[in-house]
Amino acid sequence: MHGSDTGKAKFNKIRSDLQKMKLEKQQPVGVFDSGIGGLTVAHAIKKLLPQESMIYFGDTVHLPYGDKSEAAIQAYSVKIADILVKKGCKVIVIACNSASSAAYELLKEYVRKDIHIINVIDPMVDLVLNQFPGKQVGLIGTKRTVQSGVYTRKLAEGNKDVTVHSLATPLLAPMIEEGFFNNQISHEIIATYLSDPTLQNIEALILACTHYPLIKKEISSFFQDKLAILDSSEVVALALKHHLEKEGLLNDQATGQYHFLVSDYTESFEASAGLFFHETVHLDKHPML
Repeated sequence: MHGSDTGKAKFNKIRSDLQKMKLEKQQPVGVFDSGIGGLTVAHAIKKLLPQESMIYFGDTVHLPYGDKSEAAIQAYSVKIADILVKKGCKVIVIACNSASSAAYELLKEYVRKDIHIINVIDPMVDLVLNQFPGKQVGLIGTKRTVQSGVYTRKLAEGNKDVTVHSLATPLLAPMIEEGFFNNQISHEIIATYLSDPTLQNIEALILACTHYPLIKKEISSFFQDKLAILDSSEVVALALKHHLEKEGLLNDQATGQYHFLVSDYTESFEASAGLFFHETVHLDKHPML
């Protein structure tokens, strides 16, 4: 049996087992990313929905996903979804642009209907189509996200005449992970990117990387606070809230509990995780089999 067939058979068994039980409000929300950048999404979820428990998985063995093949990202994503489903998550949030682009459709096939999958791309696309029809919209992200053209394609499909001006900003994510933000170094790098002619005359800017909320204020300051800065972490948290409300799964009975899992542990990951989640985080190693 091929690896993909084995994975599908495994998921079918999990799906069959889970179909015997009903989703409950108290079950956790699953969130995953290629590393720790998705913790900005987890933080936004905690801020908006403090009563929800959460299980976060960062695939620190394989980061970054941006330089991996689509097939590899799909394989990693299926394994992580397997872990989150086994841990009883009632919904799974893909807090990673690369995985959202490469694996979202596949995960929807693997996971039973009742476990909803939310990616970081579609909620942002919906927001732009609704609030900025006919506008010039900028986008910054990793090389993979920009080269994939996924935002441009989906916005074009919306038929709202949104013009997208995309710029790859590859230095920003490693800069942020190294703790360089809100200082002279980050100001200069950010200013160099945002001064690019590609972003001239835009009316809104999509932050198409989960690292970028940490430099949102710096970006807004560059534009003298006159530009709409569209933060995917906040948009995704709102999409999650709407889903839970619609399905009657909003937890209104408890204070959330949080568990942070990584495929490989180092002290530096744990220190960086605290920056992204805005509070001290304890990471537990959970290998992907």
